[in-house]
Amino acid sequence: MAVTPDPIIKSERLNIRATREEKELVEQAARLTHVSASRFVLQAALHSAEDVLIDQNRFVLPPERWRAFVDMLDRPARAIPALTEAASKPSPFSA
Repeated sequence: MAVTPDPIIKSERLNIRATREEKELVEQAARLTHVSASRFVLQAALHSAEDVLIDQNRFVLPPERWRAFVDMLDRPARAIPALTEAASKPSPFSA
């Protein structure tokens, strides 16, 4: 006998306002993809959120530019006198 996993309980709500035309467009698209309008909107919102976050956390370079980037990261740190001086002063946020 196959064991089915417990269903995920969704307890949070997202509420949105839409014009009649926007709602009808979403409902039409949802019907064509065989999901509820709620599921369609949630999938679209999740996809959009992932795209925004990926842009903040990932970047792609061609191989030659990637090698140059990694080479720069691998170089030893160089002393920057202004930074060394700033780091030696007490923080303006500590009382």
